[in-house]
Amino acid sequence: MTLTDAALARRLATESGRLLLDIRGAETDAETARNRGDRESSDYLVRELNEHRPGDAVVSEEQQDDAARLAADRVWIVDPLDGTREFGEDGRPDWAVHVALWQQGELAAGAVALPALGETYATDEPLEVPPATAGSVPRIAASRTRAPQEVHRVAEQLPGELVPMGSAGAKVLAVLRGAADVYLHAGGQYEWDSAAPVALARAAGLYTARLDGSALTYNNTQLWLPDLLVCRPELAADVHGALG
Repeated sequence: MTLTDAALARRLATESGRLLLDIRGAETDAETARNRGDRESSDYLVRELNEHRPGDAVVSEEQQDDAARLAADRVWIVDPLDGTREFGEDGRPDWAVHVALWQQGELAAGAVALPALGETYATDEPLEVPPATAGSVPRIAASRTRAPQEVHRVAEQLPGELVPMGSAGAKVLAVLRGAADVYLHAGGQYEWDSAAPVALARAAGLYTARLDGSALTYNNTQLWLPDLLVCRPELAADVHGALG
C-alpha cells in the first residue's frame, strides 16, 4: 500500500530518529556523534525519498542545493538533525528530525520526530493545542545559547517568561504541546529549520508568520529565512506590537 505524504513523512522522521539514537549510543565522542548523525540521517532520508517519491525534488541541510527544485511542483525539505548541539550532549531530549513536503506554493505535509522522547508528530493527525491557563504569563520558547534581542524585548513588553531549549522543532512543539505559548526567532535560519514544524503548527491552528507579519514561504531561490513567529493566535497582535 502506498503511504500518504504525511504518513511517509512520519515514518521517515521516526526511522531516522531511531538511526540517530543508535549513533548517539555508539559514539563516545560528541563531535563524532554529531558528524555521523548529520551525514547518516541525511543519507537515509534522501535515499528513502528518492525510492518512494522518485519524481520529487529533495532539499536537505547536508546536501548541495540543486536549482532544479525551483521548477519542481513537489519539494521535500528535510533537516536530518535539528539541534546538533543538543544531540551531542548526554541526556538532552531537545533535538529533532524534520521532514516536510512543499507542493505548488504551500507546505502540504510534515512530520517532526523527537527521538529522545520516542515521539513523532505529523500533519495527518494534527495536535489539539491545550487551552491557555487564564491569567498565566506567556511562556516564550527561546534559544538556550543565543536568544536574539527581539526575544528579550517581547518578554519585557508582554511581559513574558523565557523558556530556554534547543532545536527549532522542539520549540515549535513546545507551543503545540502547551509547554510554551510563543516561539520567535530573529537572526536567520534556513528553510529546513522550520518547514516541518511550521506545517504542524498550521495544521493545529497556530499563528505562523515573519516578524513583520508577512507570510512564511518556502522553496525560495535563497533558502535563508531571516525570522519567524509561531504562537497562539490570541497572542499574535501583542507579540507584533511588542516588536514595533
